Amino acid sequence: MEGNVAIIIKLKRCLIILLVLSFLIGSGLGVYLWRGTRGNSITVMDESSNDMLALKVQKMFEGRSNALLTEDRSLLKSLYDEEIRYSVWAYEHELKKMRYLNKWSDKQGVNFIEINPEVVVRRADKKEDGYALNLLVSTEYKYVYQDSSTSNSFRIGTYHSLDLMPREDRWVITREWYKDPFADSLELDQVKNQEIKDMILSGEEKDLSDLNQRRVEAVEYVDRYSGAASLPEYGFQYNPEYRNYNPLGGDCANFASQMLHEGGGIPEDATWRYERGSGSRAWVNAHAFNQHMIYSGRATRIARGSYEQVLNASYKLLPGDYVAYEKGGTVDHISVVTGMDSKGYALVNSHNVDRHRVPWDLGWSDQDIKFWLVRVHY
Repeated sequence: MEGNVAIIIKLKRCLIILLVLSFLIGSGLGVYLWRGTRGNSITVMDESSNDMLALKVQKMFEGRSNALLTEDRSLLKSLYDEEIRYSVWAYEHELKKMRYLNKWSDKQGVNFIEINPEVVVRRADKKEDGYALNLLVSTEYKYVYQDSSTSNSFRIGTYHSLDLMPREDRWVITREWYKDPFADSLELDQVKNQEIKDMILSGEEKDLSDLNQRRVEAVEYVDRYSGAASLPEYGFQYNPEYRNYNPLGGDCANFASQMLHEGGGIPEDATWRYERGSGSRAWVNAHAFNQHMIYSGRATRIARGSYEQVLNASYKLLPGDYVAYEKGGTVDHISVVTGMDSKGYALVNSHNVDRHRVPWDLGWSDQDIKFWLVRVHY
């Protein structure tokens, strides 16, 4: 009997100890979470707040796009806080983009008529009095040539991390980071040559009705999986069957390889292949990809040189071909040709940054860049 009493007493003691421990752990965790939230000033938002915020951010990006379109510097400046260093940097970057688009359109002989952003809020957290946001932005640019009323369009997709804060009667961007497709051109003067402009304006629409079926299917593939730049009905996604190499330096060659294999039906080989969730060097590295395609006989170089040197040859490109961008002797980007605009000017798709039917030189105006124009043999 005494033994049973002793056991019961021990059990009660254990139960009391467990209850105390549970209370301490629960209290400690609660304090930790409370302090963590207070320290970072971040709380997860509910769905209705997210919807309201999405409308606010959409309106702000529309305002910024309108400022770029009309070259309204005062409107652009109103979206930032001059007292915050990161905000000033973000403003100065957009100002450089405004200048570049103006210079490029002058060289091209075009006028931008609309810039339409579509913003997808991927994550939103309350931060201090404002918000910390992670966004996908798919922006459509519409343009017409100066001697024509035919509208052309392309899309660029970007991924943004930014802070949005209230300032009296408006909201401002106090911090923003995104990979800008125009970054290689923002510090440079664009080519200014009337002969080049006249040549582009003299172009004519290209008849692609007799295009090889494998080329057609290759283009259909990259149009579908152009990520943030793809048409909205495709869901702004990459092909989930393939690894995304953007975090490892870039996904452009991987995307081009997918186009040739999945879309164009070109078989893998011992050097150029994708298996067990990863691609070979020739599959994922832009320089190795370009070398392999040419030296294997699967592709032929049409031209290589500066923009002025290859411009005339660029009109020989066909959908399903590709353009390689060389900097410092190394090819570091691949875009795939997907069509031509109303003047027969080649358009390209790519990953990192995501592009859909974008003029092939837009964002690549550095005088040190060499362009490889490459014919693929389907």
